[in-house]
Amino acid sequence: MSKETNSAEVLLNQNVAPEQFDWDSFESGLDADARKEKSDLEEIYNGSLSSLNDNDVITGKVVRLTDKEAIVDIDFKSEGVISLNEFRYNPGLKVGDDVEVMVDRREDKTGQLQLSHRKARTLKAWDRVNELHETGEIVNGFVKSRTKGGMIVDVHGIEAFLPGSQIDVKPIKDYDQFVGKTMEFKVVKINPEFKNVVVSHKALIEADIEGQKKEIIAQLEKGQVLEGTVKNITSYGVFIDLGGVDGLIHITDLSWSRVNHPSEILEDGQTVKVVILDFDDEKTRIQLGMKQLEAHPWDALSADMKVGDKVKGKVVVLADYGAFVEIAPGVEGLIHVSEMSWSTHLRSAGDFVKVGDEVEAEVLTLDREDRKISLGMKQLSKDPWENIEAKYPVSSQHVGTVRNFTNFGVFVELEEGIDGLIYISDLSWTKKIKHPSEFCAVGDKLDVVVLELDIQARRLSLGHKQLQENPWDKFETKYAEGTVHAGKAVEVHDKGASVQFEDAEVEAFCPSRLLEKEDGSKIKKGEDAQFKVIEFNKEFKRVVVSHTGIFRDEEKKNVKESSNRNVSSSSNNEERSTLGDIDALAELKKKMEGGK
Repeated sequence: MSKETNSAEVLLNQNVAPEQFDWDSFESGLDADARKEKSDLEEIYNGSLSSLNDNDVITGKVVRLTDKEAIVDIDFKSEGVISLNEFRYNPGLKVGDDVEVMVDRREDKTGQLQLSHRKARTLKAWDRVNELHETGEIVNGFVKSRTKGGMIVDVHGIEAFLPGSQIDVKPIKDYDQFVGKTMEFKVVKINPEFKNVVVSHKALIEADIEGQKKEIIAQLEKGQVLEGTVKNITSYGVFIDLGGVDGLIHITDLSWSRVNHPSEILEDGQTVKVVILDFDDEKTRIQLGMKQLEAHPWDALSADMKVGDKVKGKVVVLADYGAFVEIAPGVEGLIHVSEMSWSTHLRSAGDFVKVGDEVEAEVLTLDREDRKISLGMKQLSKDPWENIEAKYPVSSQHVGTVRNFTNFGVFVELEEGIDGLIYISDLSWTKKIKHPSEFCAVGDKLDVVVLELDIQARRLSLGHKQLQENPWDKFETKYAEGTVHAGKAVEVHDKGASVQFEDAEVEAFCPSRLLEKEDGSKIKKGEDAQFKVIEFNKEFKRVVVSHTGIFRDEEKKNVKESSNRNVSSSSNNEERSTLGDIDALAELKKKMEGGK
């Protein structure tokens, strides 16, 4: 019989009150003594185990090895299991070895303690890498593989990134040569959030040569001639290795002649002699020169050269404003675009010459002290303004080419170097032109007449409309004030209407108040009507008309005629009345005289 039954019988036999019954003994099946003994044993057992938390790193002992797993004792109530894959780096693992492990999970679904050796190594390695970063200590790393922009390096089990720029002090073209090698590195950057580590091998090399650099730099002096090796060629200059210290030869200091790219003069690895031109206070930026080791080409320039001489040379540089021509090795002169042609309208130097062209020019200015020469090409041809009066007298007619516009007119080229201006007001007698481009286009041929010639200012004033009679001379008579014409309202707006007459050149304006018709309505767009000219201005080509004035003038005329008739009738009656009165008075007088 069970202890629960006995307890129940005791309760029944002894009539024990329910509140005094030992329910713990009844439910556990143990009496009070047995339960105390069990509690004491649990306390002793738990006290013999260390307190474990997930992710804790502790040292355990390998107690058994299977084909796939290592069984590790960490003095816990159960032993932990670790996959042998985590010990691939240590193929000699054996029973009894101490290993660092991390508690992955205290118990899985089978009650087994889960441990990780790899995570423990990683955590310890991360602490070690952080320590290396703080102290700057050198660490050995294994170059595992290439990656975009650099290499992957194993440092204490952590994959660190080695940028390509941090492999060596000189650019590296073949990264594969480093794969599989163990090298020394310095931890230069850590990102705790993403657990990223950046290492550098270049930093160690730089540290080694820093002492050598200081020793070399201390001996440098301006004007000192040294021998160096071409280390790197760029578009702006060449870096020279002076034996641990780099100096720069700027492209302008390579040769007295024009250099388009330094590779035209030097190549990688070439040994050259250079002179120290300048350096900063710490001598970390050293400016070198090569051309300074040769005599200046201006010193070799002929002493007989003078202004007015003709010279030949090659175009070496081209810009919009002009061309640089090399007339002797290292000696260049500028031909400004304005000196390339007698033409006065704006053009680019590229319209006349190109790089590499052999050209002939005249020396315009020569400054040996500042080493500057200005040249001209147009001076070798005849000035087109010579005898200009004979070629283009006032009132003579010509055909020109439209070259460009301004807001106030059109520039027309009569020949190379001879340009004239047609003011916008001289383009047409009738058209209202806001901008010359409304009348013609660049490149058009245009008939012109010379209106004015200013030889001193080299200026021609031309006209186009003057080739025709001014139609407004006849319009002045035809559309005189008071004349009435048929017209069409082509545009109607708030202020009035534009009215087109039979002469297309004449467009009149009718104020809004004068658009009213006899029935009180107003003339609309497209409507034909009669209009009376109330203003004509030939100078400003302005015609003002009125429709309302036509019938209102008629009304005034009728009113005047009616008024005149009434006055005439009244006068006749008056006359008759006066004569009648005279007759009556005469009769009365006659009677009076007879009575006497």
